[in-house]
Amino acid sequence: MNIQWYPGHMMKARRAMEEDIKLIDLMIELVDARAPLSSRNPDIDQLGRGKARLILLNKSDLADERANEQWMSFFLSQNIQAVKMDCRTGNGLKQINGAVANACKEKLERDRRKGILNRPIRTMVVGIPNVGKSTFINAFAKKACTKTGNKPGVTKGNQWIRLNKTLELLDTPGILWPRFQDPQVGQRLACIGSINDEILPKEELAWGLLGFLREHYPEAVRTRYGAEGETPEKLLEEIARARACLKKGGELDLTRAAKLLFDDFRSGKLGRITLELPSDFL
Repeated sequence: MNIQWYPGHMMKARRAMEEDIKLIDLMIELVDARAPLSSRNPDIDQLGRGKARLILLNKSDLADERANEQWMSFFLSQNIQAVKMDCRTGNGLKQINGAVANACKEKLERDRRKGILNRPIRTMVVGIPNVGKSTFINAFAKKACTKTGNKPGVTKGNQWIRLNKTLELLDTPGILWPRFQDPQVGQRLACIGSINDEILPKEELAWGLLGFLREHYPEAVRTRYGAEGETPEKLLEEIARARACLKKGGELDLTRAAKLLFDDFRSGKLGRITLELPSDFL
């Protein structure tokens, strides 16, 4: 299964980011804690060269806490500031100001030596679609500054937001990269909702997710659906029966069952699940 999605507006958004990057001091990158490396756009690494960096592991409440700690240790080993957070509930927001100051301490020290005091830190907020950038900004600013939505593509253009005298944020549209070299990256991004659902082979993707759950989180499917099939295909059939996903004539509606599975995974109804660990990339 080779999933690719790079609509034209993402190329336009990337060009806009290239123009604005010279205006900023810090790049705050939101990633999905359930797939922290797969949800990092390699183009952003290239764009952010020479800039201070801060990674926010958003939706950490939906991810396996043991895996969260492994990812925090991983980013620390890469000399990258990172904060676990859930921008919907506000968990982790209080740590952001300190993390920003720590990430920009060299810049602040240079300003101090030059006699430049109280110049606001200008920050670009970046990430792939549906990772929670706009929700984070609204929560951080404690007011509705940007549009939000539980689907990719809500933010259409760059937008500056002045939070206070010390910090300004530039919200940017979510962008992917032209091609996923590893097919599993595309599959993980599809599972967390960062790729347009309308283009996905839902049954095949559901088989992949169920195969992963069967190996790593077997109780999740058993507890939620009472399903214990020996193969992903059988599990999806059992889910369809358990949730009465039927077509006319009583035929199992596997596409509907797959959609239900994705909704339950994305909302945390299957429990706290992480799709990848740092050791997967060694």
